[in-house]
Amino acid sequence: MKPIRKAVFPVAGMGTRFLPATKAMPKEMLPIVDKPLIQYAVEEAVEAGITELIFVTGRNKRAIEDHFDSVPELEAGLQAKHKTALLDTVRHVIPDHVSCIYTRQAAPLGLGHAVLCAAPIVGDEPFAVLLADDLIDADVAATAQLIEAARRHDGSVLAIQDVPRDQTDKYGIVSGRRIDARTAQLRGIVEKPSPAEAPTTLAVVGRYILEPQIFDLLRDTGAGVGGEIQLTDGIAGLLAQRNVYGYQYDGVRYDCGSKVGFFQATMDLGRKYHGLGLAREEDAVLAGDD
Repeated sequence: MKPIRKAVFPVAGMGTRFLPATKAMPKEMLPIVDKPLIQYAVEEAVEAGITELIFVTGRNKRAIEDHFDSVPELEAGLQAKHKTALLDTVRHVIPDHVSCIYTRQAAPLGLGHAVLCAAPIVGDEPFAVLLADDLIDADVAATAQLIEAARRHDGSVLAIQDVPRDQTDKYGIVSGRRIDARTAQLRGIVEKPSPAEAPTTLAVVGRYILEPQIFDLLRDTGAGVGGEIQLTDGIAGLLAQRNVYGYQYDGVRYDCGSKVGFFQATMDLGRKYHGLGLAREEDAVLAGDD
């Protein structure tokens, strides 16, 4: 397999579950403690060796571009006040060797269509797809785990996890043959089956390593579940041509597209990485900490 240098971030969604907060702010810019969701996904991709970040945006998403751009006046103000730690933080949102590329999804035609919008930029290379709604906290970046599996097995790889059967209608569900403790060679994938019809309880979550053949398949894919072009349907076609694997990553996933998952991520990551807890929060209030 060719080196995986590019990652696609579909960020054109409206984020209606978080209205009114997302009326003027992209849902991907909602912060978990002090970093927006999209930055967690970008940092994961960079840790995995990705050097080209491709954002598929839509209307009202300019804040994402601004976030990854330099802000000279902010940097000058921090430098003048000798706030060197904060200055370093804003200057290194992404490393210098990593580039950002933006393209538009003109109409909300589904995840498959969003990935297809990146085809002219990706070209004839395998690539990663990261959904910022799925925040995965892991010692080794989940995308890096998938890239290693893709290289080892020479095929596309989807991140999977076991879910309760009564939740299968929220996910793409896969079936296949287990080949090691974490990996299955897939034989089928279906989008959001009812619990009674789901072949397994192994669900695809928001990380993919895909070979470029997926683009031709998506071009030929019609509207599926929800009247949208589903990435799942393109992957179903890819199964007939190439090896596709499901990999049960090592890490904790938070569904930050839901209020429950977003709240849980804020609590858990706040405690784990920022030392935040009830006593600390009370001290901060008494001290007037901002």
